Amino acid sequence: MLKKIILLVVLIFQISVFSQNYKFGKVSKEELQEDFYPSDSTADAAYLYKYRNTFYTYNNTSGWFDVITEVHHRIKIYTKEGFNKATLGIKYVKPDSGSDEKISSIKGYTFNIDGNKVTKEKLSKEDVFDEKINKYRSVKKITMPNIKEGSVIDLKYKLISPYYTYIDDLEFQHGIPVKHLDFTIGIPEYYKFNIATKGYYYIEPVKTVSSSNFSYKAKYKQGVGADRTTSYENINVEFETNRSQYKATNIPALKDDEPFVFNINNHRGGIKYELSSIDFPERATKYYSTTWEDVSKQIFKSESFGSEINKSTYYKNDLNNILSNTINDVQKVAAIFSFVKSKVKWNGYYNKYIDKGVRKAYKEGSGNAADINLMLTSMMRSAGLDANPVLVSTKANGVPLFPTLDGFNYVVSMVEFTDGKYMLLDATEPYSIPNILPSRAVNWNGRKVTKKGNSSWVKLAPTKFGEENNNVMVKITDDLMVEGLIRTKYSNLKALDFRIKNNHIKEEDIISNLENRYSIEIENYKLTNARKITKPISRTIKFNSEDLIESINNKIYIDPLLFFAQKTIPFKADDRKFPVEFDSPFKLKNTVAINIPEGYTIEKLPEPLAVSLPEDLGVFKYQVIQRGSKISTLSVLQFNKATIAPQYYATLKEFYSQIVKKQSEKIVLIKE
Repeated sequence: MLKKIILLVVLIFQISVFSQNYKFGKVSKEELQEDFYPSDSTADAAYLYKYRNTFYTYNNTSGWFDVITEVHHRIKIYTKEGFNKATLGIKYVKPDSGSDEKISSIKGYTFNIDGNKVTKEKLSKEDVFDEKINKYRSVKKITMPNIKEGSVIDLKYKLISPYYTYIDDLEFQHGIPVKHLDFTIGIPEYYKFNIATKGYYYIEPVKTVSSSNFSYKAKYKQGVGADRTTSYENINVEFETNRSQYKATNIPALKDDEPFVFNINNHRGGIKYELSSIDFPERATKYYSTTWEDVSKQIFKSESFGSEINKSTYYKNDLNNILSNTINDVQKVAAIFSFVKSKVKWNGYYNKYIDKGVRKAYKEGSGNAADINLMLTSMMRSAGLDANPVLVSTKANGVPLFPTLDGFNYVVSMVEFTDGKYMLLDATEPYSIPNILPSRAVNWNGRKVTKKGNSSWVKLAPTKFGEENNNVMVKITDDLMVEGLIRTKYSNLKALDFRIKNNHIKEEDIISNLENRYSIEIENYKLTNARKITKPISRTIKFNSEDLIESINNKIYIDPLLFFAQKTIPFKADDRKFPVEFDSPFKLKNTVAINIPEGYTIEKLPEPLAVSLPEDLGVFKYQVIQRGSKISTLSVLQFNKATIAPQYYATLKEFYSQIVKKQSEKIVLIKE
């Protein structure tokens, strides 16, 4: 009986939520007076209502269907941190040439409560403007007026697209919670889509089929010569529309506040649609990309991809000069790679297709990722090397769930040698070296495409450990100052990341940042190999500090690792449904040698610790020992895999808990 009562209460609640009035422009006092989201008091904002209706309408002019998407969003702002949700961007296709998508019927209001009175302010035309992203896409920027803590914004618009082969992804989950979601997708029977779920929140659709129709005017010609006549007939076509409706309440937020995740959108719940075929009556069935091999071939055949690799006359003389002092294939790769990086600068745009084209990019000295890396591939081939482009999905683009042209948005180059070894190269990054791609391109696998258009998967993550090795030597003066020397070496991806982050910063700013971070005063700073990219970076810092030890009642308390100790656990969530993602396997080694000051002896040293993760994922080793008049501390943190599956999250969190606890233990010296 009790179970039936509970079930009835739940059903009544759901019915009341779904039947709540979400009519556009009508906001209740209750919504405005709500101080926090009931299911998540930490939410800075929430979608009170998220509505989308996508359907097809026949276009008599084009003879095909347009895709119409109607959207209505109602968002509640709880805190100042939620104000950014009042600035919205609607991306749409607006190429330099070709058909545009149209955004129309934009209407919006900001609602506030003043005493007991509800006020609303209308979105003006001045608050809506276009911003060009690239030569293919633009974004409609909308800034809602008069935003305050407690505001509710109501926005609706319509997107009309002539690109009938494409349906925007359904996004169920966001960084803020969703109180009520109502999505409907209606697709004519002529279009067949592959459908894939993404993330960890799923909504079971309610599927229905309904009859629809469209009319068009058919043109007929009869007779011969002067007796030829033209007649028209209105033709009515009936077809079925397959509808899927997704409804849900109280969808939890999946926030972007956890560390070590490439792209949180990969893990938020949603649905992806990918067209597989079009089958119109009296027309041949058209099949779209159904395998990754098909996708690769289609990209390769594009005039903006494969044919660009075959162009070579524009660099012929330069290539002869480049190769004049090389004696083997490795030297050829190094010389060409270095030349392209210095000759053509990256303009910051990702793409698998060229922008300017390789010739123009070469002449002007700048281009997008495809301009540069297809040029690089071409030059490698002209030098007699086995070089091919590798299609990549960057971290920002996410992980493609099934074969799709949109799955790749970037390209790098690959050179293979007769001994089975290979090099991955990205000439957009001036500090990159072979097989160490910039972090933006280290995502899942890439797809190598050969001269014949055949393709295969290639691992993008570096196999070499990203290494940071810190060696510190300090002494404690009679007045309890700490004087010391830090020697640091960065290798592989750690070196690349260091160069990208620091090579453009003034030395005095770097010194200031280090002084603030470590609570030290730097007397001398020296950096070696900052621009010699084939060598590890070496850094030497001479410093002193009054803040690294604590003296109480004739005792000195010292952190064995000084400023290199891990003070906090990086993982805060109780559980995690998505993996922990590092850019590469890595090793962090800290060695600290402390001279025991005269007149002091050791009262306490931390005990050693060695702890490992399952499946050889990683290890932590820690030891503090006395060697004569010195105390030596060795700490090694090593991860052997770049990705830690979510089932190991609790173990990983406990692993870091032990690290923090151990590195928080102090050395205690007592005055004799």
